[in-house]
Amino acid sequence: MTQHAVVIAGAGPTGLMLAGELALAGVDVAIVERRANQELAGSRAGGLHSRTIEVLDQRGIADRFLSEGQVAQVAGFGGVRFDLSDFPTRHNYGLGLWQNHIERILAGWVAELAVPIYYGREVTGFAQDGTGVDVGLSAGEPLRAEYLVGCDGGRSLVRKAAGIEFPGWDPTTSALIAQVEMAEQPPLGVHTNAFGIHSFGKLDYKIHDGKIVYAEGGPVGVMVTEEHVGAANEPTLQDLSAALIAVCGTDYGAHSPIWISRFTDMTRQAANYRDERVLLAGDAAHVHAPDGGQGLNTGVQDAVNLGWKLAQVVKGTSPESLLDSYHAERHPVAARVLRNTMASVALRRQDERTKAVGEVVAELLGMEEPRQRFAAMQSGLDVHYDVGQGHPLLGRRMPDLDLATPVGPLRVFSLLHSAQPVLLNLGEPGSIDITPWADRVQLIDATYPGTWELPAIGAVPAPVAVLIRPDGYVAWVGEGSQLGLADALTRWFGPPATE
Repeated sequence: MTQHAVVIAGAGPTGLMLAGELALAGVDVAIVERRANQELAGSRAGGLHSRTIEVLDQRGIADRFLSEGQVAQVAGFGGVRFDLSDFPTRHNYGLGLWQNHIERILAGWVAELAVPIYYGREVTGFAQDGTGVDVGLSAGEPLRAEYLVGCDGGRSLVRKAAGIEFPGWDPTTSALIAQVEMAEQPPLGVHTNAFGIHSFGKLDYKIHDGKIVYAEGGPVGVMVTEEHVGAANEPTLQDLSAALIAVCGTDYGAHSPIWISRFTDMTRQAANYRDERVLLAGDAAHVHAPDGGQGLNTGVQDAVNLGWKLAQVVKGTSPESLLDSYHAERHPVAARVLRNTMASVALRRQDERTKAVGEVVAELLGMEEPRQRFAAMQSGLDVHYDVGQGHPLLGRRMPDLDLATPVGPLRVFSLLHSAQPVLLNLGEPGSIDITPWADRVQLIDATYPGTWELPAIGAVPAPVAVLIRPDGYVAWVGEGSQLGLADALTRWFGPPATE
């Protein structure tokens, strides 16, 4: 039986990101993917939010995505688009980039880290014991792992086999999404009528002055709201044609589909993200309407939260109890996404009363404080983990400051490329001693004379020292003393080494 420290079910964005995080930490990780290769039929999700771009920047790979995508202001809520250009982040924007390209780029990074991917196989079941998990596959010999992580989507077999409940709400609306050839040119862009929202676009596009300019010719991307919640079976060209005729009065001669899929506003979240040695991330842990484009982004950030914790447990650096913080931190984040997408779906209804509510919401979101609050939330920049009371930085993303250090200028994010924790000493050089943790925490003496500023919060007091977790969140802030530092180091990065 082939053994790995961690087996990941699913080579989508969440599974790939998690594999990269574990590989950076030196963990033997492998992915099982049911597809024959990384090819993805259709474009699926359409971009990255600001915090996800920051996360990729923390690993030194953001430029790979930026070089292929279209920078734009993509955060929004209830039909209101937010401008992040005044936010204190190096990436005060979103990125238009189809999921097939996101996956391809992540898979290239994972290949550089020598992570094996078992293509053409699917997890069919598992049995866990006190030391590991036997993972059954649809083809080939089973695998043995210390931990199994289900990144296998909303219909997750791993979640079901683990018996983890998936409470929530059944769908109230559904839409077909497809890429097809059309004999007639449909009106490109987003449209609304009594049925709801429908749109037509092209796979190839450019963004000029904030507006989408589609390429000529080629297949058409279609999104059309169905008159009734669709059946559970895979949709056909006939289903698409019927939905288009009902909404638009014509199907524009739709033919030769590249792919057709159905999405709904079904909203569910795993009751627990972990069952002993089995964990869940991404759509396997939470599903919701695609409003706001938050699904892929939430999954990638699940992976970055889980990766370093799981690595430390596998390597024996930290106790298994560290994994409890994964559910504690990420479950509330996704619960808020579920709430917001449900609200956004409600605002999409076309009756006059709902339209009136939407107008009121738009008016409120046009005000500065609500705009900043919701823009930070929708872009992932306001995530706040409960690591204790104190300085406003605690539990929040560390800003990517331009530091002055003894070896020259450095960006904070460059210190996180290896996914190792960092203790940033901004006070007297050499004034902090972390010798018992020196084998796992980087100690950097630096200065930063500028203002410390957080999205939607504003300026915060400059700290004397900051302990930064591998996921880029602040675990401890020094304000003139080392009070609580040893406890924070032990909590997050294991007990002190003994001589």
